[in-house]
Amino acid sequence: MTEPEATATPRAIPPIHYPEDLPVAALRGEIAEALSAHQVIIVAGETGSGKTTQLPKICLELGRGREQRIGHTQPRRLAARNVARRIAEELATPLGALVGYQVRFQDSVGPETAVKLMTDGILLAELRRDRELRAYDTLIIDEAHERSLNIDFLLGYLHRLLPRRPDLKVVITSATIGVAIPAGAMQLTLTPKEPISAARFLVIPTTACFAAAYAWGPSPPITPAVLDILIMEPDPASFMWRLACFIP
Repeated sequence: MTEPEATATPRAIPPIHYPEDLPVAALRGEIAEALSAHQVIIVAGETGSGKTTQLPKICLELGRGREQRIGHTQPRRLAARNVARRIAEELATPLGALVGYQVRFQDSVGPETAVKLMTDGILLAELRRDRELRAYDTLIIDEAHERSLNIDFLLGYLHRLLPRRPDLKVVITSATIGVAIPAGAMQLTLTPKEPISAARFLVIPTTACFAAAYAWGPSPPITPAVLDILIMEPDPASFMWRLACFIP
């Protein structure tokens, strides 16, 4: 790996245990199977189902995060810090070792970090120096229903990136997003495989080719990170049109 955030020596992962009272723990086998078979899956489950804390552990158990990292985005800094602490506690490792976080003005990530919690803005900023996100083998985009500019842009960028990164796995999660919403709003092409369901919990395998289909509307201000990418694009005008497709 050429990226500074990747390691040439596979990271050692401690034994992984799951709280058996969480719906995600009961379905971890099915979730792992879906993620192994598909490049992109959507995990929709109500608050408290364990999506945020248990999905990174499922990815670790699948062998992800050994040389690259599992990136896990949160819309807010406090959530990124708290989730990182919780996962580190469940894995019985110090915060900043196997599990770390990065938010504005705080960086608790080291060479041994396999699971990196961060705000979606941090991941967006990383695109300036790592256009193909080679530091990561898995990305978990949490709280996708919030539809912020950062989340919309990341989903749009991943739409273009995934064909060039067949090794990259993407998990899109939400407490309130419904099956019909992502299928219609983002035109996610579902596979013939039936969704896994139990007590308001769904895992939806998709193809990697989700299309830009958000409705046109007033454009929010373009952030410096987005502007940088527009400048680096060979055809900024064409890219601006594609970006607009992802603005609600």
